[in-house]
Amino acid sequence: MSNSSIPIDRNTDAQGSLLNGSGTVAQQTQSRKADHIRICLEEDVNFTHTTSGLESYRFRHCGLPELDPSAIDLHTNFLGYPLRAPLLISSMTGGTAQAQVINDRLATVAEQYGLAMGVGSQRVALENPQLMETFQVRRVAPTILLFANLGAIQLNYAYGLAECERLVEALEANALILHLNPLQEWIQPQGNTNFKGILQKIEHLCTHLSVPIIVKEVGNGISGVLARQLINAGVKAIDVSGAGGTSWAKVESMRAHNPLQRRLGQTFADWGIPTADCLEQIRQQDPHIPLIASGGLKQGLDVAKCLALGANIAGLARPFLQAAAHSVEAVQGEVESILAELSTVLFCTGVSRVNDLATAGVLERISPQMAGFKPADPTFNLETGRIA
Repeated sequence: MSNSSIPIDRNTDAQGSLLNGSGTVAQQTQSRKADHIRICLEEDVNFTHTTSGLESYRFRHCGLPELDPSAIDLHTNFLGYPLRAPLLISSMTGGTAQAQVINDRLATVAEQYGLAMGVGSQRVALENPQLMETFQVRRVAPTILLFANLGAIQLNYAYGLAECERLVEALEANALILHLNPLQEWIQPQGNTNFKGILQKIEHLCTHLSVPIIVKEVGNGISGVLARQLINAGVKAIDVSGAGGTSWAKVESMRAHNPLQRRLGQTFADWGIPTADCLEQIRQQDPHIPLIASGGLKQGLDVAKCLALGANIAGLARPFLQAAAHSVEAVQGEVESILAELSTVLFCTGVSRVNDLATAGVLERISPQMAGFKPADPTFNLETGRIA
């Protein structure tokens, strides 16, 4: 496994389909995987206006923490598995040679630091079993909490229990993520858009699959109402994946085949429920369902805010993807920074255990002025919410 930077996959035919090493045209799905990596590494795909909502909160500083740094404890557990820190290297990629290198680097660091990890959608490996090895990371990460991944929409397109078991077994995964991506599929060229009856099929999988089911969005958020439906269906954990990070509508607009698709991606680039709102809504519905916070998290301070809002662990994707495109050392540096930032929050709030952040009462909602809000119209009155 090389530690040098990875060149972007650009070996495509005239239609943009990825070519494999022998020069044959690979599956359309594999080409899309390569496109996604390239675009996320090279383009501005963040939400433009919608934020994660985390900027509306700040921690109350404790000037006398009465805390020995040696007492700071980042250990936690998720779905019964121990973690040395409440951090998930979120689902990103697989299906190409470049993706295999990225996954190996991410998994190597996850093993070193005792973190959880998810792989990208394994649909491409069902279409072409030879690509399964691009997801298989147990050889470098034998003990991590590892999540397999498939789009829930595929349950309406010929895949079911047998295929899900195959993905879990091939990965030696501890749980299966089913991701929800209606907006992305709607805008994506040749997207799958028949979501009718998916909830019932998720319920069937929850009853019969050999590992727990986690449901996540892909960056547009899960509401409290939907969370209640998923919990009732037997889902064991939820990844809120709220708005404020990577906009997959924007990503797909950059892959668009026609002006309408491009316009839809741009129009709905800021669509979704902010991450902080998702956490609040779901915790109001159920105080106990294991929650992963993701969507717009960039640093350990964001992780800490999510934990204080009720998440059990927090997931980051693009910061790790950018690091993994360079080297294992770059990923290690990113993890070290996030853990140092998280430890700083604990020390400066006087909370020794990361598991106590949600009940310590040290996170405060702040006013728009304090959050840095600056109205475009100078006559806008922040107190009344009206134009003078």
